[in-house]
Amino acid sequence: MRSDTFNFEVPPDLIAQTPAAKRDESRLMVVRRQAGTIEHLTFKDLPGLLNAGDLLVMNNTRVKPCRLHCSKEGTGGHVELFILRHLEGSDYEA
Repeated sequence: MRSDTFNFEVPPDLIAQTPAAKRDESRLMVVRRQAGTIEHLTFKDLPGLLNAGDLLVMNNTRVKPCRLHCSKEGTGGHVELFILRHLEGSDYEA
């Protein structure tokens, strides 16, 4: 399987910047292939969607908290930095 199969464009305003205050209210898209339908639910609806014998695959990847919002004194200019990796000492790739 090629990973580029999963590449697609998502409008930036649809990408969550912070987790939902109540985690079970996170959005959940349900695709019913045989019926050809798509439903937009929340994770609190998940138990009612599962049947005996269903396989639930969990993805426990996380986004690292490496985004810095900075502003310049005086001019008020703004910049957003993403820390990609630690190099050594106090050096980082951003």
